Amino acid sequence: MSEASSGSSNGRTPTGSPAHTAPPPRAIPGTGETRRHVLVAIVLNKPGVLNRVSSLMRARNFNIDSLAVSHTDQPDISRMTISLHGDDVAVEQAAKQLYRLIDVLKVQDLTSEPTIARELALVKVRATDSNRAELLKLVELSKGRVVDVAPESVVVEVTGSENEIEEFVDLVRSYGIREMVRTGAVVMARGSSAPWPRGMRRVTGDEARDTNEVNANLEAERS
Repeated sequence: MSEASSGSSNGRTPTGSPAHTAPPPRAIPGTGETRRHVLVAIVLNKPGVLNRVSSLMRARNFNIDSLAVSHTDQPDISRMTISLHGDDVAVEQAAKQLYRLIDVLKVQDLTSEPTIARELALVKVRATDSNRAELLKLVELSKGRVVDVAPESVVVEVTGSENEIEEFVDLVRSYGIREMVRTGAVVMARGSSAPWPRGMRRVTGDEARDTNEVNANLEAERS
């Protein structure tokens, strides 16, 4: 008995008892594998919302690849498609913080979901009399569309996935690109699910005014 009590007082683990195992290390944002993420945010169509969303992403040191914003079938609700690179933990935390913003109604990460993604690009390509026919044939094969013709250039509209846009740009780069603009990707999940179903009620004018008052109070408290 004296030896047992002595061993217990010295902090030794009794024979047959399981040894203590340390908990697994927690993932730290910024230390995981970086990959492309696509977030969809449903927000109120109000001034300042875009600035709040982009400011939050900037504060978390994200470099946004593209940001496409447009109103939905409900005029008081807009949809943002945000493409960015980051590790899973950091993006998940950013999505949760986005959802806490007052004017944000819903945030959905479509990175691992089956989706339909499209992007539009306008590319002004240098064209001469000697290569114009060849260039127009290339545009046709790429399922593009010529929307403007000038003596020394053509403007091509091309729509497709991000990879398809990149492939077309690589093909016409040798002709000389004088100007290019891209909309950024817009993404929709396949199937019948939706982040903001049509059956949900609309946001009324009174609710929008109430939200403005809350935002004003928050700004006053911060200052």
